[in-house]
Amino acid sequence: MTEAEDAPERPLAVPLLEPRGGIPPVTETPEALAEVIERFAAGTGPVAVDAERASGYRYSQRAYLVQLRRGGSGTALIDPIACPDLSALSDALADAEWVLHAANQDLPCLSGVGMRPTRLFDTELGARIAGYERVGLGTMAEIVLGQQLAKEHSAADWSRRPLPEAWLRYAALDVEILVDLRDALEGELTRQGKLTWAEEEFAAILAAEPPPPRLDPWRRTSGIHRLRTRRQLAIVRALWHARDDLARERDIAPGRLLPDSAIIAAASVAPASADALGRLPGWGGKATRRLVPAFWPVLAEAVAESDDGLPRPSLPGDGPPPASRWPDRDPVAASRLAAARAGLGAIAAQYGLPVENLLSPDLVRRLTWTPPAEPTASAVADVLRAGGARQWQIDLTADALADALTAPVASAPSA
Repeated sequence: MTEAEDAPERPLAVPLLEPRGGIPPVTETPEALAEVIERFAAGTGPVAVDAERASGYRYSQRAYLVQLRRGGSGTALIDPIACPDLSALSDALADAEWVLHAANQDLPCLSGVGMRPTRLFDTELGARIAGYERVGLGTMAEIVLGQQLAKEHSAADWSRRPLPEAWLRYAALDVEILVDLRDALEGELTRQGKLTWAEEEFAAILAAEPPPPRLDPWRRTSGIHRLRTRRQLAIVRALWHARDDLARERDIAPGRLLPDSAIIAAASVAPASADALGRLPGWGGKATRRLVPAFWPVLAEAVAESDDGLPRPSLPGDGPPPASRWPDRDPVAASRLAAARAGLGAIAAQYGLPVENLLSPDLVRRLTWTPPAEPTASAVADVLRAGGARQWQIDLTADALADALTAPVASAPSA
């Protein structure tokens, strides 16, 4: 099933303009929170849950609004700044299935206020497994439910207080449709024989450990690929950490404090004075100019750093090299990878799945770069399982991958 196939029969979507029951008051006191807990504990069926952050505005990824809706309970909008501990609400919903869209985005900030589900239905991931090509909540509302959901406030500064009424309406509507969407997707997944696959994926989300801190996060500075020397990288590293420390202290998104382009400009030129730094692109604005006195000593120290302390051009990896280098470094492994990708692509097309949901691309690279000594389907299954693959993924791919690992090496074309 694809959206293109479904589109001709789809009527025009009906705009969702107002939540059923109107916009609920924002829960901001212990007494109001206690009433919400009692009301939602008495509700029935799955509970729709969403959270709003202030990404792009604040340094932290904390929740600034939590929305819930449940049958028999209505909708609640909770201010987690005024009510920072929602663990009692989480306990009251311990037996309920929580319905979220793109759960990996919201679960960390929900955990930060004490909310942790024990059962989950992720409508975005469910939609991917069901074969939908575009899985944003607004798009899914139109395709599956025939309802038009406005998304104009998704990137707003939700740390603002008081929150405008239009934003609260948007927030309430976000959970208005989640349970209906969940039910429709469950039916489609059942029809396709994929419901158990989705359930394995949901369980894996709940069981996953928090990711470890990223090593050398400064290397993700936009534009760093244009730099050529270790000294330039040292300047990026120093300015990135200075910006990060200040952004954390002020609770402002680092990019709003100082854009990546300003850091790259300073590293490219290595200006000889604070005045010269202030004249570089990205440093001349009213706000950024005030940062020059604090950042100039940091830059000067990086310029004077000994060669021994300069960062490497790239981090040593714990896995295979980039696939683009395989033909030169190990043509046999490159042939295995090509065969594996072809086999997985055919399986993904057969079952209407994105290939990245069929199996992690990183796991495929690791398997084909360093295959088991005896590349049988059973040995491949063991490698996939150790790498975190779910049983449904192993069942679909182990045989094809074993075939790819033993396929004849493709010969290079003759000149």
